Amino acid sequence: MTTQSDAVHDQPDPALHDPALHDPALHDPALLAIMGAHGQLLNLAYRLLGSLAEAEDVVQETSARWYALSPQDRAAIESPAAWMTRVAGRICLDLLGSARARRVSYVGEWVPEPLPERAEWNGRPGFGSFADPADRITLDESVTMAFLVVLETMTPAERVAFVLHDVFRYSFTEVAEIVGRTPAACRRLASVARRRISSARASTAPTARQARVVKAFKRAWEVKDIEALIGLLDPDVRGIADGGGVVNAVPRPLVGAERIVRYLMGFARRMPDPTLLERTVNGRPGLVALQDGVAVTVVAFDVVDDRITRIWAVRNPEKLRPWKAAGSSRAHPDSHTGWARLA
Repeated sequence: MTTQSDAVHDQPDPALHDPALHDPALHDPALLAIMGAHGQLLNLAYRLLGSLAEAEDVVQETSARWYALSPQDRAAIESPAAWMTRVAGRICLDLLGSARARRVSYVGEWVPEPLPERAEWNGRPGFGSFADPADRITLDESVTMAFLVVLETMTPAERVAFVLHDVFRYSFTEVAEIVGRTPAACRRLASVARRRISSARASTAPTARQARVVKAFKRAWEVKDIEALIGLLDPDVRGIADGGGVVNAVPRPLVGAERIVRYLMGFARRMPDPTLLERTVNGRPGLVALQDGVAVTVVAFDVVDDRITRIWAVRNPEKLRPWKAAGSSRAHPDSHTGWARLA
C-alpha cells in the first residue's frame, strides 16, 4: 500500500527547491547514511513499539550513537544501515521490557498509536526527512491495529524476533545478533509468535467490504439509529478506548453489541455532535471525529463477515499528534477521499 497517488507522483515536488536540500551538511557521509536508513528504522521501531513518538526517539538515539563513533570507525562499517538496524533493534528490545512496567501504571486501556494516510488529508505526502514522521511509515498488514494489538501480547524477544524475521525478512543469524540468543532460539521465538498471530487472526473482510460496513456505522451513528448500530456489530464485539488519563474514556473494555451502543448513546448525549470523517487508520477503513476542526478521537475497526468485531477508540491527545497536523489541512468533512471511494 502506498501513501502517494500516481497523479501526485508525476507532479514536480516543490520541496525539491527547498534551500535546505542544498545545505553542504547534506553531503556529509555520516548524515547521508542516517537519512538513507531513517525510513527503515522508523518503520521497524514503530512495529516493535506501537508508538510513533517512541519510534522517533529510537531513531534519534540510533543517530546519536552513529555520530558518537569516530570517522574512522564509521568508515570501517561495511553496511551503516545494517549497523543502525542492530542498534535500533537492541534499543527497542530494552524499551519493550520497560514498556510493560509503564503500561501497568497507564491510566485506562493502552492502544497503539494510530497512523493516518497523509494523502487523504492534504493531497500529497511530505518529502523525505522533512516530512512528518508519520509519512515515513509504510501502511501495510503489519501495521493494522489488529496486528499491533496481537504483537502487544508477545514477550519482547518474541516480538523482536518475529518482526525482524517475518516482516523485515532478516535471517535468524542476523536476528540473533540483535536479540542476544542463538539463531535456533530466535527461530523458536518467531515460531511461538507466529502461532499467537495465527490463533488471534480471524478471516478479516476485504478492504472494500470493511469500508461499506464502516460507512454504514458512520451513517447510523449520525442519525442515532440504535437498531442499525446493533445490527452492524457482532454480538460479542469488544470495544476499547484509550484516553491516557488525559481525557474521558471508558476505563475498561466493553463487550457486547447492546452494551457498546448504550455507551455510545450516553456519550453522544454528553458531548456535542462531532464531525465524522471516513479516513484510513493504520491502513484500514476507520473514522476520525473532529471538534472545532481538531481531531479528538480516531477509531479503528476489525470487520469479520460484515460485522464489526473490535473497535479501538484513541482519544489520548498525545497519540493524536499526526492527526492534529493532518486535520489542520484543507480536508472537507464531506470529501470522499481514500477508502471512502470503495464503499
